[in-house]
Amino acid sequence: MAASYTVFDGDKTDSLQDAFGGDVEKKAVDVHLQNTTVSSFAWQDVTVTVKDHKTKQPKVILQNVNGIIKAGELCALMGPSGCGKTTLLNVLAHRDAAARAKVDGTTLVNGAGLSREEFRRISSYVEQEDALIGSLTVRETVSFAARLSNASSLSKLERMNLIDGLLDSFGLRKQQHTLIGTPIRKGISGGQKRRVSVASQLVTGPKLLFLDEPTSGLDSAASLEVISFIKRVAQQNDLIVIASIHQPSSTTFQLFDKVLLLSAGRPHYFGSVSEMAPFFEDMGHPIPPHTNPAEFVLELMNVDFSQDQEAAVKQLDDMHASWASSATSELIATEIKDVGQRSSWEQVPESKAAGAGFFGLIVALTHRSFIKSYRDVVAYAIRLAMYLGLAVMMGTVWLRLGSGQADIQPFINAIFFGSAFMSFMAVAYVPAFLEDRATFVKERANGLYGAGPFVISNFIIGLPYLFIIAVLFSVVTYWLSGFQPTAEAFFTWIMWLFLDLIAAESLVVLMSSLFPNFVLALAMTAFANGLWMSVGGFLVPPNILNVFWYYAFSYIDYQRWVFQGMMVNQFQHQTYSCGTGCNCMYQTELAPQCQIAGTGILDQYGYEVGLKGTWVGILIGIIAGYRLLGWAVLVFRK
Repeated sequence: MAASYTVFDGDKTDSLQDAFGGDVEKKAVDVHLQNTTVSSFAWQDVTVTVKDHKTKQPKVILQNVNGIIKAGELCALMGPSGCGKTTLLNVLAHRDAAARAKVDGTTLVNGAGLSREEFRRISSYVEQEDALIGSLTVRETVSFAARLSNASSLSKLERMNLIDGLLDSFGLRKQQHTLIGTPIRKGISGGQKRRVSVASQLVTGPKLLFLDEPTSGLDSAASLEVISFIKRVAQQNDLIVIASIHQPSSTTFQLFDKVLLLSAGRPHYFGSVSEMAPFFEDMGHPIPPHTNPAEFVLELMNVDFSQDQEAAVKQLDDMHASWASSATSELIATEIKDVGQRSSWEQVPESKAAGAGFFGLIVALTHRSFIKSYRDVVAYAIRLAMYLGLAVMMGTVWLRLGSGQADIQPFINAIFFGSAFMSFMAVAYVPAFLEDRATFVKERANGLYGAGPFVISNFIIGLPYLFIIAVLFSVVTYWLSGFQPTAEAFFTWIMWLFLDLIAAESLVVLMSSLFPNFVLALAMTAFANGLWMSVGGFLVPPNILNVFWYYAFSYIDYQRWVFQGMMVNQFQHQTYSCGTGCNCMYQTELAPQCQIAGTGILDQYGYEVGLKGTWVGILIGIIAGYRLLGWAVLVFRK
């Protein structure tokens, strides 16, 4: 079945039909869910148990929850706070329910059980928090989602029409060139962001869509707007939509086809919205006229604020028992059993990313990162300003150093400062990478791509910016400070600084992957840089460094290789005068001439010459090691 997305707006002809002469299906505007139709999704006896932190005993947070949804239906998961809505949604979406949770029960797609990977190929999950890239426009957000999915196998015209159809369906055509919005630049509204989040998932062609609190933070009008658009697209394309929702308005609540009511992890009703009121009336809890039925049942099942807790809990137990023994509950169990016996699942659809291919994913991710990097000042613009400020400061503090022996130590200090603090300031990349990582986690969970394309594209996009930073910093600092005034030495300095910045950014990627929290990532990156400064050869020369620190950390310290490379670059071919009285600080073969050979300075640190290629190779190995470790962390830390 073709999962085409069209406008559901009365007699209007949508853009897809216009583009293809009114025959969308024959033109196969789909997202390659070939030969797969999800007609039903069911779950049976879903139970989740965790260990209570206080009592250390098993604690049931979901107990024997059943349900079945048909194609084109919207189901609301409702209940008071802490009832298990999000936990159930995660279980149904084949995500981790909770830390160290034990999950029992089955989920059936067309009556058949699927593995996690197979299930994610046909489903998408929209988080409660909009994990959108704020520096992209609405259209770019949906377009890149299409390029990262198997919609990329469509022709450009078909893909553009698919995107147009979605934008029209969600009422986003007028905002298509508006930015999502960043803390610095205002973008679209909260309701529009929710619609963009859903549209960017629908373009990947799911048959099951999971929404975690899609109306959270929205007023009643915006909530109605969001759910209305979702319902239209679901009905038009036979989608199954399951959403956790909290206190919907009466109008919004009526848009759902089915509702599952939870309290204390137990089901109290599952069925059509229209039959909910008669069911509760039969149980002795009639819904008063002119009352929002959603609010009524939520208050009925919320015992947290009841003055008589014992009576409230007993009433809740009675309602659960009435539901468990009801004919409706038994009918649902029978329906699930019948669906399982006539399983119609014939094949697992291809991956959402199958059409894109590994290389295509890298190209799309790099393109998206490029747009983000030049629009988002946090990514590189602020860092560029910081580095230029540092360059001016360094160049004017170490201004026009000369060729006397009094200038030797200031040159060494400048080399250390230029290399160590340039790498230390890479911590400014932490927030930008954490934002990219959040996007990656969302898109990987929805089956679009893995850690490999993400890590590679992230590495590629940083290279030109880091090179520009290295060149601009060097142009300002190198000549102001009076380093060796030759073209070869200048470009060698740029090379070392460029490798230094790449290694520093790679360290940020590793630490931010290990500790995906802003404060922790910042602290651990700063700690690592402090360690590298300590064992890098400046504060304590390598030839007298404690053997433990030397062998345990010095060899893997990228700052060490950068520092000694810059030292050799500066002193290998330089000589310095000993000044009046010829009292030379370093005794070299030029002492009789009242001069100091630069190689003598290098000898004091134990640095050899002629090993530039070896040191460059070691640095590249360290950079590759950081990136590979970052990739491994992202792969295994799901």
